[in-house]
Amino acid sequence: MKGDLYLAWSSDEKIREKGESGGAVTALLKFALASGIVDAVLAVKKRNGNRYDGVLSLMTHPDQVIESAGTLHFATVNVAKEIKEYLNGANDMKMAVTCKPCDCRAIIELAKRGQINIENVILVGLNCTGTLLPAVARRMIRDEYEADPDDVVSEDMDNAKFVIKLADGTTKERELNKLEEKGYGRRENCRRCTINIPRMADMACGAWGTRGKNATFIEVCSPKGSKLIEKAIEAGALIVEPADREAVEERAKKDKEAIELAEAWEKKDLDVLRLLPYNDRLKYWLRYFDRCIKCFGCRDACPICYCQECYLEPERGFVKGGETPPGMMYHLVRLAHVADSCVNCGQCEDVCPMEIPLTKLYYMLNCELSSLFDYIPGMDVSNYPPLTTVTDEELHIEEVNVLRRKQLR
Repeated sequence: MKGDLYLAWSSDEKIREKGESGGAVTALLKFALASGIVDAVLAVKKRNGNRYDGVLSLMTHPDQVIESAGTLHFATVNVAKEIKEYLNGANDMKMAVTCKPCDCRAIIELAKRGQINIENVILVGLNCTGTLLPAVARRMIRDEYEADPDDVVSEDMDNAKFVIKLADGTTKERELNKLEEKGYGRRENCRRCTINIPRMADMACGAWGTRGKNATFIEVCSPKGSKLIEKAIEAGALIVEPADREAVEERAKKDKEAIELAEAWEKKDLDVLRLLPYNDRLKYWLRYFDRCIKCFGCRDACPICYCQECYLEPERGFVKGGETPPGMMYHLVRLAHVADSCVNCGQCEDVCPMEIPLTKLYYMLNCELSSLFDYIPGMDVSNYPPLTTVTDEELHIEEVNVLRRKQLR
């Protein structure tokens, strides 16, 4: 049932060996495909065994799923964008997808806009405290860990530290704060993200709360997630035990620590900018806008952008074609289109060749809008963005105002 908490692991020894945390996620994905609950699984796997080259893979045979076992912190894939291509409303394919909190939120925002049929998707949410850009990760491991990046066989973030395990079995760890102060560590958007457990998914899976057991802590978050887990248990694909109070408390403690770290980063990163007078803030952003080469990378990478005919294309006449940098309205239109639904995924900034801190801009405005409208994007498929719906009371007020205007005439 929704709200159930389990420690879970695969009944398949090969999956337990290949995966992490008991291989419960891999077991669920394989069972969903083998039992016909879904037609395909979309998950991340290493390309040619390279953990710095994580790619999304659409798998339609149960035996393929084990290729996606294990955690990849260096994969910054655009899950929601790909889901939209496969499940665009006209496609009846049923799919299970592994996704971080920001991926889940982007999928939910697209579903609200009729771009994804959410009923055809099982969101297998994965706890996340951030990802690293592959090139940054390689440089960090060479410089800070004094290790060959290709010798890394696994990595983890725990207790505000980044831990790597090498092929010879040795482990090395460094404090995240110190790494990130040097420009290494997690992507900028990940550092200030406070949503670590994806409760907006059909289930939330992670290692927090397992207390050293080779198992996955699973929180059931929807009837759809409950149905899959119950069937996997009945079929013997998944072995579970109820999470006890100590496990629940450990998980909550880990989440609290990660949130506090994110809040500290946000304060350090954004408070100075927030306190600037309006004109100084405007000058700050105009200096960055002047770098823009109008490559449209930010627009094309954004999972929330879905317009068939973009208002920013030259033939629309709003932003003049051929000008580099473009007028300020280029960025302001982008901001107006996505600020209420930005899920802080960082895809726009990842692809920007001019290193404009776009996530900082969208995040700051999104915080203001969230506070004003009491709306956090991507948390609930039934909760629509501000200004897209009206209440009966608002309709009544508008009707009264229309009558008054008519009387004044």
